[in-house]
Amino acid sequence: MSDNDPNLDGPPWEEDDVVERDENTDDMFGAPAPAAGPVPAPAPAAPPPVAAVSEDQADDGAAYQVLARKYRPRTFEDLIGQEAMVRTLTNAFATGRIAHAFMLTGVRGVGKTTTARLLARALNNETETIDRPSLTLTAHGRHDAAIMAGQHMDVMEMDAASHTGVNDIRDILESVRYAPVEARYKVYVLDEVHMLSTQAFNALLKTLEEPPPHAKFIFATTEIRKVPVTILSRCQRFDLRRVEPEILVDHLGRIAEREGMKIEQDALALISRAAEGSVRDGLSLLDQALVQAERGQVVKTETVRDMLGLADRSQTIALFESVMAGRTPEALENFRTLYGYGADPVQVTNDLLEHCHAASVAKMLGPNATRLPNDQAQKLAALGAAIPAATLSRTWQMLLKALDEVRRAPNPADAVEMAIVRLAYAADLPGPEEALKRLQSGEPFGGGSAPRGGGSGGGGGTSAQLAARPVMAPALPDPQTFEQVVALIGEKREVGLQMDVERFVKPVSFKPGAIVYESVEGAPVELARRLAGRLKEWTGRTWLIAANGQGGGDTLIERQRKERAAERQKIEADPFIKAVLLAFPGAQLGEIKTIAPTVVTPEIPDAAEDDDED
Repeated sequence: MSDNDPNLDGPPWEEDDVVERDENTDDMFGAPAPAAGPVPAPAPAAPPPVAAVSEDQADDGAAYQVLARKYRPRTFEDLIGQEAMVRTLTNAFATGRIAHAFMLTGVRGVGKTTTARLLARALNNETETIDRPSLTLTAHGRHDAAIMAGQHMDVMEMDAASHTGVNDIRDILESVRYAPVEARYKVYVLDEVHMLSTQAFNALLKTLEEPPPHAKFIFATTEIRKVPVTILSRCQRFDLRRVEPEILVDHLGRIAEREGMKIEQDALALISRAAEGSVRDGLSLLDQALVQAERGQVVKTETVRDMLGLADRSQTIALFESVMAGRTPEALENFRTLYGYGADPVQVTNDLLEHCHAASVAKMLGPNATRLPNDQAQKLAALGAAIPAATLSRTWQMLLKALDEVRRAPNPADAVEMAIVRLAYAADLPGPEEALKRLQSGEPFGGGSAPRGGGSGGGGGTSAQLAARPVMAPALPDPQTFEQVVALIGEKREVGLQMDVERFVKPVSFKPGAIVYESVEGAPVELARRLAGRLKEWTGRTWLIAANGQGGGDTLIERQRKERAAERQKIEADPFIKAVLLAFPGAQLGEIKTIAPTVVTPEIPDAAEDDDED
């Protein structure tokens, strides 16, 4: 470094930033300048061997979101099963008649918290084209993302289950006085509001009755009866309904398609039934069901049934049928088969309650009122038609008591079996009115004139059941016609057998002890064997049933349809009916019913007249 170096005029820290080396100069040791071009990166070290993981597995494991959160409604149109509430809110927002407090109530998982956030978004809806409260929600709202994430400073969400005291409410009342910072309204969302203490409710009353114009309150609760009426009277109440099973099945099916998975329709029906009207529960169960099969494979109904621990509904209907027919050994074997497959005794008892209710409803309103698949609805409707309403009512009460016993019993399966024995024994016991008639007429008090197979409790009492009697004693005289055979099956409450005979049997020839018929396509393979076994059990003689006949006539179902069609034609040809239809254009002849004749009760003489005669 020479003395003439201009950089020596000042201290080193006052010099400008000096580049340590100019890339355009030669190397100080005479080495040539490096050639231009990319510098090769050093070879990476060989990674340790790991297990092979597919790309889908890596992505799903890192960022998977459960279906209940992934498909949470983003707009009011996404809310399923709540059309009445959406319609009311739409009209209220369109006319500007917006309440200052809303009360949302319903069972878990129907969308109370989601609806509260959507309401908060609608109250503060602000886009490039919307600057007023509106239910037309878009993904580009100014406040939408923060509100849906629960992070907006003007939308306060509080869990009343963990903030029950008056001090928590006092904090809200202090902040209500101040105007919102960014949004149009300050919105206070209180979930599970019924958990607030009495003092907290009292502190909220005055502000809730006369809030400032910039404040809105949204309450959500599953226990509406625990909310004081003074609070309810200051809110606009919306009852979020349970989602109907058919609507929930369609919703779950669409979500499964979006996820690229296939699941059987009956499996979706099982999930919908287990969800009990809760969309969140249904999505959680669907999430669990979709992992039961590999990608691209169909999730089977049996797999979902095993996952849920449910009994097959057709099998529980068969159990209910055998119980109501008083076939105790068969009913016990049916239950033990279900229990062996993993069915929960409590769930089996619940199913029996549902079948009793469905049979009672179908008896009054028809099969469509049961909301069950057609074949199951038809079986329960036929069963309800064959059983008196008093017996169904008594069965319901006994099943309710049995359900409580099953829940409290140390061994629930034993409690179900004892309930089956009681139900089968009481199936033929007469009601109070019928018992009184039998006492007055001197008729025997047995549950039926015929002992039913398998030692059923036909209502004859313990001594009658233990008494010695012929094993194959004939219960009834032999049926003389095919129609009498079907009537006998109905009297014995063999609903499944009766429906099969009416639908699949075309009689070719009949004589007592022998039936030849032509089988309709789709008939059960063991139909002839079942029919022969039951007739032998009831009549005490062997019946020869042959299903290889040809040229049979119509089945009973087809015959009944033709008779109804002929009856309708006859009524439509009646001059009076023609005149009525002509007088009222557009009128149609609906269902034809035969009205029972009016029973005229004899007049009871007045007591005063009897006194005068004396």
